[in-house]
Formats: sequence, C-alpha cells, structure tokens
Amino acid sequence: MKFDASQFDNLELDNIGQWPAAAKLLLAVFLAVMVGFLGYMGLISDQMKELDRVSYEEKTLKESYRAKYHVAANLDLFRAQMVEAEDTFANQLRSLPNSHEIPGLLDDITFVGTTSGLDFVKLEWQPEISKEIYIELPIDIEVIGPYHSFGQFVSKIAGLPRIVTLHDFKISISQSDSEILNLKLQAKTYRYQEEAAK
Repeated sequence: MKFDASQFDNLELDNIGQWPAAAKLLLAVFLAVMVGFLGYMGLISDQMKELDRVSYEEKTLKESYRAKYHVAANLDLFRAQMVEAEDTFANQLRSLPNSHEIPGLLDDITFVGTTSGLDFVKLEWQPEISKEIYIELPIDIEVIGPYHSFGQFVSKIAGLPRIVTLHDFKISISQSDSEILNLKLQAKTYRYQEEAAK
C-alpha cells in the first residue's frame, strides 16, 4: 500500500464514510488521543494530585505513628527517667539558699575567709537580678591576705552546702606590703523564682 497524499484532498466532514482508509485511520487516532488527553485532564489528573497528597499524608502519619510507638513502648523507662529528673531537680533546689538562710550565707563566707587567713575589706549585697526561673543574688567581696589563702578561700566557698559561684576575680599587690595581695571578686548565689513568689 503506497501513501498517496492526494487522497487527503477534498475531504468533507459531511461524508466521512467515503473517506479513504488512511484518512479514517488518522481521524480515529486523532480522536482517540484527544479523548485520552481530555479524559486524563478531566478525571485522572485531579485524582493523581489527590493520590500525591494522600501519599504524603500517609508518610507523615507513619512517621508520627513510629514516634508515638517508640514513646509508648518505652513509657515505663520515660516515667522512671522523669522521676529521676524530678529528684535531681529537687536536690538542686535544696542546694539553693532559702530566704531565711541568705543572711547566714554572709556569716558562712566571713567564717570561710577568716579561717583561710584573710581580712575582709568589703562584703556587701548588691541588688537582686531577676531571671526567668531564678533570682540572682550578687555579693561584692574584697579581701586582703597572702596568695595561698586566696586558694583556700575559693576552695572552702566551693565546699559550702549552698550553691555559690565566684566571678570577676581581680588580684592586685598591696601598696604597703608586697607579700599581701588584694582580691576583689563577686560571689553569686541563687534563689528559685517560685519560692520568691511565695
């Protein structure tokens, strides 16, 4: 069968039945492609988008399920860890001075300094600094004495039963005696914010 382009001349839509076989075949293929394309656009493309959305949702739900399953499978372990964390937190809170213990803290620092061989020049409270969950209570300290006594002082401060941190160390030589040093520092203790609201 030879292809003859002249068979496509003078084709009329009114008389499709009389068209040559090649023209009918070409029209049928064109109509099939158009019906397939329009069917895809009208019916399938929306469903494909819906399928993509549902597949993504399924993946998200599976990940959420895995995470929740992991928590549920280890629930007893998590509860035990929570109890342990609460105990640790309660122990840390007990290391913070209560309102009635704060004045005694100055006595403790004075005792620690004098037993370390230091003389106090200055020991005074500074204004409280309120943080999110605690209140910072700074104390300015200035002492004089030999260098090794400073080490004993700092060591004994660290051994106090209450939390006290030391900051901003400045050591200078005394003008009257080169063996005597001057130490300025700031000690900070902390109080739990909830207790402060009581």
